[in-house]
Amino acid sequence: MQKLTPEIEKASSLLKLFGDKTRLTMVKILDSHDCCVCEFVEIFKTSQPAISQHVRKLKDAGIVRETRRGQWIIYSLNKESDFYPLVQDLLEHLPSQDFKLKELEEQGLRISCD
Repeated sequence: MQKLTPEIEKASSLLKLFGDKTRLTMVKILDSHDCCVCEFVEIFKTSQPAISQHVRKLKDAGIVRETRRGQWIIYSLNKESDFYPLVQDLLEHLPSQDFKLKELEEQGLRISCD
């Protein structure tokens, strides 16, 4: 069996991460908006520990980075990642998820951690 290159291994791991619809949606949202875990909790109607696990996996893969703002941690897409071009190509084929943030705004939950 032929040995896979590190690039193929990394791309395969990345695509496995994106095989989860929650993580894929998170990355699409982060493509245009920075978010905190509390916003994802509201968007996905999922527990904070579950959301934190998704974010950790994306962060460990280098897809997402975090920035501390006071006591809050804000997540954004890591555009410095070697695999950002692959991520960007994938995201171009997905519909905008901005409506999810608009729904949060309408509920008064968009910037619930400020």
